[in-house]
Amino acid sequence: MTKRLVLMRHAKSDWSMNLDDHARPLNPRGLRAGVALGDWLRAQGITPDQALVSDAIRTRETFAGLGLAVAPEYLRGLYLATPEQMRAVLSRATGDVVLMIGHNDGIGTLAAALVDEPPEHDRFYNYPTGSTLVVDFDIDDWADLGMKKGRAAHFITPRDLE
Repeated sequence: MTKRLVLMRHAKSDWSMNLDDHARPLNPRGLRAGVALGDWLRAQGITPDQALVSDAIRTRETFAGLGLAVAPEYLRGLYLATPEQMRAVLSRATGDVVLMIGHNDGIGTLAAALVDEPPEHDRFYNYPTGSTLVVDFDIDDWADLGMKKGRAAHFITPRDLE
């Protein structure tokens, strides 16, 4: 069986307010990017059956903008998580197509560690806001997830969708 991971960095956040990092919302560009990314996922036929989302405001708003028909699991453990912490959360996932929304640097580092070959995209290694990697694994259970074992199916940034 194949498992599919949609690994997304939150969209562009708003730095204009003096807020705690966890409470920072998306800026208008980020709000538009969330909608565009949701439209892109639907156009590709990618429908997550589980969503693991950092509990920060900007990741919550990114998820809301996607307009997906799946209930999110908001997890404090994904807020500014390391690749190892994200992998531990993912190892307990139950879906066949799992969406994980988090933050850099961890999410970009995890993306690079998961794929056997990186996608041919000049922004993959700096994983800008809204970046989304779709990666497939030949595993039956997320607990069997191995590094460098994923096949990159897609990589997109919001700028690619403009």
